[in-house]
Amino acid sequence: MTDRSVALTFLGHQTWLVEGAGHRILVDPVLGRGFGLSPALEFRIWPPRTVETARVPALDALVLTHEHLDHFHLPTLAALPTSLPVYTGPLLPAPVVEAIESLGFTVHRIDHTGVVRCGELTVRLFPAGARTLFWEDRVVQPVARVGDGPAVVIGVDADLSDVYRDAVAEGREPMPRMAIVSNNSQIAPPGTPGSDTNLLPGTGDVRGRKSGLKVLNELLLDYLEPLPGVEDVALCGNGFLPANSPHGPYLYANHPAMAQAANALQHLFTVHGPRPGDQLTVPADGGPVTRARVDWVHIDDRFEAEQLAAHAAFLAEPKPVPLVPIAPPVTDGTSALAELDEELPRLGRELVPTAAGQLAASIPEYLDDEPLGPRRILLVLRDTPAGGERHYAWDLTTAAFTLVDPVDLDEAMARYPFGAVLFFQDLIGILRGQVQIWDVAGSSMQCWNIGRPLDSLVYALFAIYGEHQRPELAARSYAYALGHLAGARRAG
Repeated sequence: MTDRSVALTFLGHQTWLVEGAGHRILVDPVLGRGFGLSPALEFRIWPPRTVETARVPALDALVLTHEHLDHFHLPTLAALPTSLPVYTGPLLPAPVVEAIESLGFTVHRIDHTGVVRCGELTVRLFPAGARTLFWEDRVVQPVARVGDGPAVVIGVDADLSDVYRDAVAEGREPMPRMAIVSNNSQIAPPGTPGSDTNLLPGTGDVRGRKSGLKVLNELLLDYLEPLPGVEDVALCGNGFLPANSPHGPYLYANHPAMAQAANALQHLFTVHGPRPGDQLTVPADGGPVTRARVDWVHIDDRFEAEQLAAHAAFLAEPKPVPLVPIAPPVTDGTSALAELDEELPRLGRELVPTAAGQLAASIPEYLDDEPLGPRRILLVLRDTPAGGERHYAWDLTTAAFTLVDPVDLDEAMARYPFGAVLFFQDLIGILRGQVQIWDVAGSSMQCWNIGRPLDSLVYALFAIYGEHQRPELAARSYAYALGHLAGARRAG
């Protein structure tokens, strides 16, 4: 009789090897030491580890849940046999498929609720939940089983699938024995720049946003509320170092410690905090989940200790961290300025339907109770080719940006209810495919806004420059990454 247990090997951040009945499916393979579009911009996996790719057990298939670079890693794919079928959901942007196929793979799109079947091991792909924020709504969430054995749902980067929760509630799918939940809090210590910080004084739930208790509540209670029969939960995510970080890992990235705290505070389920190389086995007989280690994944103890020391030192003595660019320097200033001039009219138009644009257009006054003129949003570009900053004001009567005289940040926030500060080279890097908007927003951009956090310009820029809206920019970025990959092969 076939053993119906499921083994899940955690390989870092959100990469999982799912194994059962002699078959193996690798989900969101990122097996290098980090990810990013180029070696110069690498987000190191945390905890740091080395995966001996040649010793990864023989695979049957790859599953790609979505296109974000911490899940879709071209160098990893290039190191795997092209005979492996790549399965993904129906909404993956076409440039991603084209980039994968350029390496020699065959990509299979699976309709929502469709099944990837390898012998008795199945992975069913469910759509993201309806409340998922727009930049993650193309995600598919895998549910793994061996035959009629226990199910494991991998809740990737999105609200829990409504289709899945309804199927469980109606008995069409079994209550999962284990849920893998993604910790995407990515909370940097105080004083560090980040697009999630509102520069306006007195705004935002800073106290609550920085709380690990809130993170655990969202992951374990809010997220899993529709699945009351879950017996085991595994934490993943939050597993990379931010670019240009002086503080090491994000807060609440120590999943073993978080699991220990969660288990002391509740008895609804058992929480597991695996480290890379840990294998969790969900037995078919209803017994406890067991943990072992594979011998082809190795933690980089030295680098981990260095980063933890930096983290402790920063928390003991926090200090302001200046914004720094992450895209390559611009060496052709005249051409780059022409690209900017060509892009700004489009950016101005596409701001109109965003939450920031709609709120900016709806407010009659700001701060001093005087009527607010038509200029409502300020774009500040630092280190332009001509030197210094350029300030562009968005006029709601024309949906266009106008070059205005620079003012200091305090005056800018007093005059404009919305604003964003980023480097000229980073915006040009987005247009040229050298970086993606997610890279820039993480640590090289700051914003201010009235209203809710989702009214921030950073979320407007996610909507405007994301792969779903600007596939031509996505295609440029993958071509850029493939170029670096080809160069590395030639050098090797």
